[in-house]
Amino acid sequence: MKRIVIHEEHCIGCRLCEVYCLVAHSTSRDIIKAFKTERKTVMPRVLVEEDGPISFALQCRQCQDPSCLEACISGAMHRDERTGAIICDESRCVGCWMCIMVCPVGAIQQNLLGTQVASKCDLCYFADVPACVANCPNEGLTYEVIDEEARL
Repeated sequence: MKRIVIHEEHCIGCRLCEVYCLVAHSTSRDIIKAFKTERKTVMPRVLVEEDGPISFALQCRQCQDPSCLEACISGAMHRDERTGAIICDESRCVGCWMCIMVCPVGAIQQNLLGTQVASKCDLCYFADVPACVANCPNEGLTYEVIDEEARL
């Protein structure tokens, strides 16, 4: 399965990953409309963390054995059969926040912009390459196959 890989040594904290994530998940998928008229209803699913000169994009790591799937009482968190990505079906989410509590990297957020549901990176399952990766100017994010055996 492909995953987003963070290369913090290349990240300059420009936050374009956040901008393009927000646009990709907006209704219009237009940068101007997303920020001027939809900003109160859509949020980025990636957050740039900064500490002095170090910055990196924080989003769901698409765990091999995700604790959020087990913790989800409504079944909203599920693995997409086509891509293998862990996705939150916001129409099924009851806002219990159990997924947030068990996420080991803190990548799931409360979407408090009117929906009161969990929000997380879905690898832009509707596109070939996630918006954050496609629009990162320094290749601080790449989308590649990760060998699970080598990670252990």
